[in-house]
Amino acid sequence: MQLRPEQLAAQLERPLAPLYVVHGDGLLAIEAADLIRAAARKQGFAEREVLMVTPNFKWDELFFAAGNLSLFGGDKVVDLRIPSGKPGRDGGEALGRYCAQLPQGVVTLVTLPELDWQAKKAAWFAKLSEAGIAIECAAPPLPQLPAWIAGRLARQKQSAPRPALEFITAHVEGNLLAAHQEIQKLALLYPEGELSLADVEAAVLNVARYDIDALRDALRTHDAARCARTLDGLRAEGAALPLVLWALANEARQRAARAALLHAARIDRMIKGVAKGDIWDEFLQLALRLTRTA
Repeated sequence: MQLRPEQLAAQLERPLAPLYVVHGDGLLAIEAADLIRAAARKQGFAEREVLMVTPNFKWDELFFAAGNLSLFGGDKVVDLRIPSGKPGRDGGEALGRYCAQLPQGVVTLVTLPELDWQAKKAAWFAKLSEAGIAIECAAPPLPQLPAWIAGRLARQKQSAPRPALEFITAHVEGNLLAAHQEIQKLALLYPEGELSLADVEAAVLNVARYDIDALRDALRTHDAARCARTLDGLRAEGAALPLVLWALANEARQRAARAALLHAARIDRMIKGVAKGDIWDEFLQLALRLTRTA
């Protein structure tokens, strides 16, 4: 059975399945696995044995762990972690045998990283998915990330305007763990309720020595030389390309500069690999265009 992450909590309200397979984005997979472990504790699975599959892992350990009775007299969770996502020939064969006769009184949780299409079509993964419940924790595509961030803020009874959500999105570059950390930081810094763009900008960490605020100040004061120096600094510091574009495009939107917005859209296509060009040179050309715009 295949489940989406948002369906998992409802399924865990029922008696647990004997096997769960969690794979995908790091943060979402961690959260899904934590939900399963919590549900197991709630339903009386008093003991948990963690098995980490390393290059020297002996697959007999999986069968020994499943066969050993709980020291506490209750049921047991076997927590099998395969960080490489590749069990190998022996592992694939062992997983097939394990799925063919799942042990009684045991919930087995198999956690995997994000899998490519070849791994998803492998026989061992098909057997795991058929024998238990598979949860693919796919990260939301970048255009949907602001909505995802808004949903996470709502969990901590906070909200933010669209420009603030886009600011966080640009800063984390699709990294959900980084986004999660920034969202948690907002809960620590600000009370429940509506956050402003200024609140978010002040809180979100910017590791670049030449920060985005310096670029925005240079654009607002029409200081072309400072724009060029700041962009050079951002490039040297390895600043996130979407974050630099966000600052330039936001300035263009505020001025309703249509040609500049089209230029920003072209750079966005370059960042996504759809169009060719020197991105940092285009940043400079767009910044110079904006310094000439009233």
